[in-house]
Amino acid sequence: MDLLVYGIGQLATPTGGEPQRGAGQRELTLLHGAYLLIRDGRVAAVGEGRWPRFAGPTLDAGGRAVTPGLVDPHTHAVFAGSRVEEFLARARGEKYTGGGILTTVQATREAREEELVDLARPRLLRMLAQGVTAGEVKSGYGLALVHELKMLRAIRRLGDELPLTLVPTFMGAHAFPPDISREAYVRLLVADMIPAVARDGLARFCDVFCDRGFYTVDEARAILRAARDAGLGLKVHADELAHVGAAELAGELGVTSAEHLLHVSQEGIQALSRSGTVAVLLPGTALVLDEPYPPARDLIAAGVPVALGTDFNPGSCPLSSLPFVMSLAVLRLRMSPEEVLTAVTLNAAAALGLADSVGSLEPGKRADLVVWEAESYEEIPYWIGQNLAWAVVKEGRVVVS
Repeated sequence: MDLLVYGIGQLATPTGGEPQRGAGQRELTLLHGAYLLIRDGRVAAVGEGRWPRFAGPTLDAGGRAVTPGLVDPHTHAVFAGSRVEEFLARARGEKYTGGGILTTVQATREAREEELVDLARPRLLRMLAQGVTAGEVKSGYGLALVHELKMLRAIRRLGDELPLTLVPTFMGAHAFPPDISREAYVRLLVADMIPAVARDGLARFCDVFCDRGFYTVDEARAILRAARDAGLGLKVHADELAHVGAAELAGELGVTSAEHLLHVSQEGIQALSRSGTVAVLLPGTALVLDEPYPPARDLIAAGVPVALGTDFNPGSCPLSSLPFVMSLAVLRLRMSPEEVLTAVTLNAAAALGLADSVGSLEPGKRADLVVWEAESYEEIPYWIGQNLAWAVVKEGRVVVS
């Protein structure tokens, strides 16, 4: 938990405990010939030049670049089964409608909790090996209380076991189950499922898929209000498949994050700007579904803090590489490397309610960092599809090298 990292060619980090927006998203602290001293798992000192005397373990970065550990603010990493046939159907030109979610629901309902843990473990370790030290995992493939609780317990076990900070999100409102009416299921979510999840302390947030063919704005509003009353933070899958006013609802309720936003309106962007909601953009999903990319430049210009995530899931985005998403953000969202680094560190941490403890390398924050096989943070998105993570440090302990 104590460590001195020295020989850092370039240390690049955003700063602060709040999400950055507008021009602030491009502002990084850059140090050269730097060191970083860690005490009790937290950053004790950061500087340039001669490093302080230290009798504990050390890590020589060898002139490589160092950034904060990456944060993936949107994943569905716990599931059973495969949807490779759906993937191949899209290659034949078939459009995504979301119906394949129920295929994963069936497989996940049939899996035991231990099996879900065993299936998700290597997925999360692959993300860790690419520099992700914190992230979110959503439920939503149970669509019944017993199975949603099973998923959330699996997420908690994985967070206890692995050197990753995992934030659990309850997403019972992902789709509608086939064995109950729509109206009855919304009542069940509000009256039984949300209170049970909150009572057991199994989730930090509640998310709703508010989109064409899924939950309406009125249904989402009722579910999210119930979640807020139960003490859960709020998130919205917003306007992914069509503009339905979900971003406007997110702004109305002041949710922590609105996610996807492929079809967000200008009114929705302004609503997010007023509320301070973090926009979690998922360009990998647009790539896989052949949908328009989210309007990152419009969001940033309007002062909406932008984060980036993978949306790793078995259907619409079987992609778990956040560095690849960083490349997509530069090439397709026209974001600068500085904006991208902030989006996968400090702003992503803010989307999970963690910006006061992770997302930047400053005294007092958790010592989560990545040493990259690169001279500059700009090379991380430049070397497309390559894993440049040379070493990953989690709270002062080298967990990947």
